[in-house]
Amino acid sequence: MPAHEAARWEAEDLDFSRIVLGDVHEDENLFYLISCASFIESGSDLYTHNLIDFFRGDTEVADWLRDRWEPEELKHGRALRAYVEHVWPEFAWQPAFDAFLHEYATYCKVELLAPTRALELAARCVVETGTATYYSALAQSTNEPLLHELAERIAADEVSHYKNFYRFFKRYRAQEAPGRARVLATVGRRTLELKSEDADCAIRHVARSHAPERAEDSAYLQQISARMNATIRRNLRPGTTLKMLMRPLALPPALQAIVQWPVEQFMQRVFLR
Repeated sequence: MPAHEAARWEAEDLDFSRIVLGDVHEDENLFYLISCASFIESGSDLYTHNLIDFFRGDTEVADWLRDRWEPEELKHGRALRAYVEHVWPEFAWQPAFDAFLHEYATYCKVELLAPTRALELAARCVVETGTATYYSALAQSTNEPLLHELAERIAADEVSHYKNFYRFFKRYRAQEAPGRARVLATVGRRTLELKSEDADCAIRHVARSHAPERAEDSAYLQQISARMNATIRRNLRPGTTLKMLMRPLALPPALQAIVQWPVEQFMQRVFLR
């Protein structure tokens, strides 16, 4: 197995009988953290198909997207859905997801991709940094053993995905020579977008099924988002996140030392808000 590939696993490998339901069922913040993630992961085929079209003609990238990335993202969705349905069987996952997907599809458009392949791959590195950070922090936030295991497995997959996107990015950077300023602009813009439509859309649709009487209460939805963000912020490894974000910039060590503090401040204000 290549060094940049994580160990294979399947959703069926998980033993849900290990869960102590009383320890997690009443945790509303945990419910939203897992349910929202299950929605976004389960809709990943929408943007995977856009990326495959975007990289049409590049067999290595398109084949990896189709044969490895998409199946693993959908596997994450199945595993998270199974966890939600085991712990919160009263939550009607499928109808809520169907409503989410109807709206989410409007966000997954080819025209929203970066203008060049190198820049889109830099943007994908940012997205994989975000997901790896999310699941690593989720694993650290819980004492529930199965959730800890599941989140760590997903985080390892996301780090592997990052390494592949970065490998493809280096190839296209050599071909397209986008320049560090354009890469920085792409990384900054994609970081700003990380917690916008996707997460807000998932929260809205989970709330409409879980707490319909409060689903249109913007203050309630903002409180949910703030609690979720606080959980991730308390449990992440900022050094690793920063390193992953900065890697596509290919900064010389001396320059990296100079810009590290302002980039870290940007990350704290935006990426970790």
